[in-house]
Amino acid sequence: MDGVGPRAALDRGIEAALQRDRWVVAASLGLIVGLAWLYLWRDAQAMSHMDMPGMSMEGMSHGTDAMALGLTFAMWAVMMTGMMLPSAAPAILLYGALVRKHGERGSVLPAAWIFTGGYLLVWTGFSVAATLMQAMVDASGLLTPTMASSSAYFSSALLIAAGVYQLLPLKEACLRKCRTPFEFFATRWRAGRSGALRMGLEHGAYCVGCCWVLMLLLFVAGVMNLLWVALLAGLILAEKVLPRPEWTTRIASAALIVSGIVLLVRS
Repeated sequence: MDGVGPRAALDRGIEAALQRDRWVVAASLGLIVGLAWLYLWRDAQAMSHMDMPGMSMEGMSHGTDAMALGLTFAMWAVMMTGMMLPSAAPAILLYGALVRKHGERGSVLPAAWIFTGGYLLVWTGFSVAATLMQAMVDASGLLTPTMASSSAYFSSALLIAAGVYQLLPLKEACLRKCRTPFEFFATRWRAGRSGALRMGLEHGAYCVGCCWVLMLLLFVAGVMNLLWVALLAGLILAEKVLPRPEWTTRIASAALIVSGIVLLVRS
């Protein structure tokens, strides 16, 4: 009986520490996401004022000089953070729990933040590519001043491409990794901070593989159309957390393809 008490107390202590770590990580993620959406809201408000009658957009190109590219990149990077961290939260919280279960009790919070940093680093790389694509599309005259598509053909192509991608094996394989973080960690576990970074990079790569085409749909209704941004973020979250993900994916695919075809016919 003497050994039972200390053992039970140790288990309770570990569980209490785990709960504390989980709340700290969850609160930190919530704060980061909230700040990201606040930044996007302020950007959207500024853009809406610039688009008012009498407000000239001349000299305010969003894709030609270094400062404009930097601001565009910042917008994409913050947007990816606000859109993707909520759907990555289950994996991040699970990772923190597994770190403690593996006995790395002194490094739970740093490791969780390093894992999150690796995850966001991949989406930052995507943001670089999206920034360059926006600059090229803008230079081709396919974007309005509010960064929405000015071409029905371009919008149709994006909608149909996203719908088709939803049905490809690559999408399914990447989505499976994103939906089952426990399986991901079980097969790719690496200890230490370098392991946290590497797993964060790998998990982020799977999520980019799952969602990158959906992100291009931001050009359809406007990169700073926050309702459109929220709808896409909701779709991505639904694919990752709702039961029967194949139905969510197929319904979204059908809706995107039909929308693209209807838009193409009307044009």
